[in-house]
Amino acid sequence: MTLLASGVKEVPVNRKEKAAETEAALKVAARRVFARKGYLNTKITDITAEAGRAAGSFYNHFAGKEELLEALLADMAASGDESARTEGHLSDFTDPAAVRWHVAQYWDFYKEHAPTMQALRQAAMVSETFARTVASFGATQAADLTGHLAHVTAAGMRLPARTELSIAMMYQLIDNFAQMWLLDPAPAGWQPPTDEEAVEALTRFVYRGFTGRDY
Repeated sequence: MTLLASGVKEVPVNRKEKAAETEAALKVAARRVFARKGYLNTKITDITAEAGRAAGSFYNHFAGKEELLEALLADMAASGDESARTEGHLSDFTDPAAVRWHVAQYWDFYKEHAPTMQALRQAAMVSETFARTVASFGATQAADLTGHLAHVTAAGMRLPARTELSIAMMYQLIDNFAQMWLLDPAPAGWQPPTDEEAVEALTRFVYRGFTGRDY
């Protein structure tokens, strides 16, 4: 502990706290750089420069860019698990409100984590390991909906395909639609939807696909 000119004692920063701060700064910086340059075009020095850290400090926390992306994926998954515990969750997919809740959750989740989602897509194009990781992540998220669709079949309605394929179609629809409007440049002359418009349109499409009904 040292004494500052003002007479106030300076408390040394705990090494673990400093390391945690650096790791968090690198993650934040990576998301920003991925959003600007794309994952494949980003160099580790781009990330450390964005974070205001020495280039060598990166390797105190991550073995490489791939390990950093895996850490961002883990954070994203934890965030998704936390949001799934929020109030208002409905599980009966014969109720359009239940479908809307899940669509809105995924739309908001994608919007919040768009740079990481984009980076994962790009990494999966060049890495079989990441392709499997992304597929496993999606399957884990989708597995939670199996019981939700059981309500549909129990009510005598016919799903468009077996349960896992129906869930996969739902996720691909929402994921690709979110990518189109939240990541990619809008097609010339097309007006991007508001969040509310996107959620409503997706809800109607998914609900009709699952139940054969409108609402």
